[in-house]
Order: sequence, then structure tokens, then C-alpha cells
Amino acid sequence: MILFAALTLLLTMATVWGGRIWVRASETLVFAVGTANGDEARFAARLSDVLENTSSRLRLKILTSPDNARALAQFDRRQADLVILRTDGRIPSRARTIAVLDHDVLLLLGPGNRKIKSLAELKKKKIAILAEGDNNLVLVRRILDASANPDGEPRIQLAQPGSTLDKLFGAGGFGAVIAIPHASSLVKDKSYERYARHGGLTLNPIDEAKTLARKIPGLTGESLPTGALSSSPAIPDDDLDTVGVEWLLVAQAKMTTTVAGELARTVDENKDALALVDGFASRIEPASTDKDAFILAHQGAAEYINDDARSFMDRYRDMLYLAAAALGVIGSIFAAIYAMITRVLPEKAGGLATTILLIGERVDHANSLNTLEALQDEFAAILRGAVRGLRDGTLSTDGLEAFKLGHAFVRDRIVMRRDRLKRLPSQCEGTGGDGPEPVVVETPPHGA
Repeated sequence: MILFAALTLLLTMATVWGGRIWVRASETLVFAVGTANGDEARFAARLSDVLENTSSRLRLKILTSPDNARALAQFDRRQADLVILRTDGRIPSRARTIAVLDHDVLLLLGPGNRKIKSLAELKKKKIAILAEGDNNLVLVRRILDASANPDGEPRIQLAQPGSTLDKLFGAGGFGAVIAIPHASSLVKDKSYERYARHGGLTLNPIDEAKTLARKIPGLTGESLPTGALSSSPAIPDDDLDTVGVEWLLVAQAKMTTTVAGELARTVDENKDALALVDGFASRIEPASTDKDAFILAHQGAAEYINDDARSFMDRYRDMLYLAAAALGVIGSIFAAIYAMITRVLPEKAGGLATTILLIGERVDHANSLNTLEALQDEFAAILRGAVRGLRDGTLSTDGLEAFKLGHAFVRDRIVMRRDRLKRLPSQCEGTGGDGPEPVVVETPPHGA
């Protein structure tokens, strides 16, 4: 009993452990990123840590590349499941949005109190792009080309790495600076406030923001709140319209809704843990579920965002019912096996009928009263055992009618054999008790 109790406990533990592995079987997703020290790679590392710390079944394999363009190419060739892209770049047709990680906003800056009334006015100025990457230079050119078609070619160039506003406006001789920072990093960047206090700074609105957002794919209208760049003096001094682009975490369209939904939920519920030190991804937003969104939201992410994600019971109800039925059958089988091994099954009354019939055969060969009495005692012991067995359950009623018939038959045989032995005492005593019954030959009367 102890052995089988231990085996039952081990079987239960193995079942629970196996079920846990089945439910939480890990799935590895390949995340393509650019350089190892870039924002994309650092975010991917944060997401990998979050998935592990939250005991998610999802795991990440981070695939680094020399730049984000090559990472995007790997995603496009289906060598990766996830990638981070900016909406003004090339968009793979199979990309589906999981979450909006950040925004890049376009800041049109002028020195002192000099306001720039429109983008067309920039044709008269030398413009510096305070941002890294040729993609930002291309973005500014597209914006200027889509504006009021300024006469002449604007003089635009990327600022040297490490350039500051005082150098650009001073020795650099630039009449305007277009900065394209992450919106999430503006709160921590105090350089604008320091320059505004010492040299003066004007942040100009882009009145054509909504029109440009309609004309240029991937461009979004942005609004900067009062004091976004500097609280004292307040820059801007009122809410200001501009344009920008979004950084999106996208997945392959073929990714299952369950995985995409869990990924979207993890990103949404762990925003603080995913934010980088420099501010990137500190303003994570859910993906746009509009049908006319620039990049469609993944169906799994959309279900989570719209609270349409089915619960575990909804998703696996049928499977759980089948599992419950199967476990019921398996449990019954094991219960029967345990009962057969650990419990003494009741003896059938029909089996005792055979035993008493064997006693009846021995009764027919009994040649002395002593032998007959011994057989009767044996017969009575069987009867007493049958009564006790029926009372305490160790004897089943299976074959009880046969037992009754056999009992009556043998009882009558004993009575008849006793009467016969009493009529032939001398012959019985001379046989030694165990030999065959003496044969008595009767001579017919004379003249018969």
C-alpha cells in the first residue's frame, strides 16, 4: 500500500510537471537589430530580460547586423520574426505592428527671436540637420520638397557629430537648425534650456504639418506641449504643431495571434522596465488598430488592444474537455489496477459449489462412520465460511444458486450414506475404513 501510494504521488507530480511544460513550452523568436550598442539592440536585450523575468514562454534570439537597414533586410527575407523600424523607411509588406515604441519629432530651430514663418522661407537659409544618419537628411529633403515648392535648392547638410547649437548658429553660420530627436528624450535633454537662457532660441511651428502628414507616407503630425524643450524660459510657450515619424516594433504577419498577443501584452505591461536610460521607448503606445493605419496592427496585438483576446479557457475549452474525459478514463483504469493489486477480491459462491461437490464424491466412497463424520465436519466448515463471507463481503453472491443446489445435494448424500453405513456395520468395520465399499450379492429364492 505504501509503495503504490508513493507511485501515485510520483504519477501525479509527473502529470503536473508535464502539463506545465506543455502549457508553458517556450517559443524562441528571432529579433533582428542593428549595431550592438544601438537603441534597437539595447531595447531587444531589455525585452529579452523582461520575458525571462516574467516567466513568459517566449524567448528571444537577438541577431545583430552592421546597421538597421541590414536587420530590416533579414526581416524581409523571413530570417527574423521581429524588427524595429522607422516609418519613413522601407516597409516590408509582411510587417505587422506590435507596439509603437517612440516618436522622432522635427524641431525647426532659429537663433534668438528670429521666427521662421514657413518652410518656404528656409530656401534663403543655410540649414543644419542635427541628427545622425543619412535617412534624416533624406527625410528633411522630402519634407521641403513636399512643402510650398520653394524656389531654388535649399542648402542642407548634416551637422558634425558632437555639434552644439551655439557652434551651429555662431561659427557655423547656419540660419536654421532642424533637430530630429526622440520625443521621449526631450524631457531629459537640458541642452535646449541652457542655450535658451544664454543665447536665445526660437522653436518654430510647422503650419503645414497636417498637409505634410497626408502627402508623405510614414510622416505623422505631432504636437509638442508647452515647455517641452525648456521650462524656464518656456519653449514652446504654447502647444506647437510639427511633424515626426514613429518607431515601431513589428512582427511577421504569419506570427500566431497567441504569440503576438502575449508579446503585445508583455510590452504594454512592462513599459517602465523596457525604457532605455537615454529615454528611448519610455513612451510606448499601443499599435494603431485602424484599418487605414500606415502599418496594420498584428491581429494578436489588435485583439489584446481591443480586449478581444480570448482567455485561456476560451482558447482551450474543447481541448480541456477532451483532456478531462481522457484523464477520467485513465484514472478509472489505474483505480482498477490498484484495486486488483492492493485489495483482495471477494471469492465467488460458485467456486464453493465445486468444493462441496468434491466432498460429495468423497462421501460416496466413505466406508466408515468416522470418515463420514470428518467429511460432514469439513462440509459444515465450508458452510460456516460461506455465511461469514456473505456477511463481511469476502464472498460474492455470484453462483450462489449453484452453491445452494450443491449444498442440498451433498447434505442429502451424507444422510443417505450414514443410513447405509448403519445398516451394514459388520462389513464396514471389516474393511479397514478406507477401502471400497464391500459388494453384497443377494441369491434369488429357490424356484424363482
